[in-house]
Amino acid sequence: MEVKDLAFFVLAASAVWTGWRVFRVDSMVRASFSLMLSFIAVGLIMLLLAAPYIGIATVFMMAVEMMVMALFMVMFMMNPAGLNPMWMVHQHRLAAATGFITFAALTIAVLLSDLPGNPVDPAKPVIHDLGVELLGNSMLIFETAGITLLATMVGTVILSSRSGRYGPADEGSLPPPLTPGGRPAGRVPEDEE
Repeated sequence: MEVKDLAFFVLAASAVWTGWRVFRVDSMVRASFSLMLSFIAVGLIMLLLAAPYIGIATVFMMAVEMMVMALFMVMFMMNPAGLNPMWMVHQHRLAAATGFITFAALTIAVLLSDLPGNPVDPAKPVIHDLGVELLGNSMLIFETAGITLLATMVGTVILSSRSGRYGPADEGSLPPPLTPGGRPAGRVPEDEE
């Protein structure tokens, strides 16, 4: 058994185990990070299978997406920081049955499929052709979506930082008054009523 084969089995086991952990952990943030690790393992498997574009895109896109999801959960969930215990699965029996049936169907499809064994010519611009095939005329849209995601991540980090909009968040900052010397705009804190 070569090192590449061993790495494949280790990464495959990691992908399955961390994917299973998504439904076993008791918080949304931990589920997000488990899913991120599962996708990273799948991306690394793609690199082993000589599919660098799909592998690197999977690692980058899923890592960013799961980080954004975890940050938004920490900021906006009623469950503080998304870390309190909660159920990750609803309709347990239906979810388990669906998962097992889907896994069995995919396994049968993989084992019974006649996969091509034609090697690709090393001189062929595979990555360029794959990029054109996947994105076509949507390259500008794809790049715009990337900038939007980056702006979302930066905004998420800024919103979740200690310094609030009207001063340090942990000092009970108040919005400015509508008139000079007047009461703060918006909702008045309960201790001042």
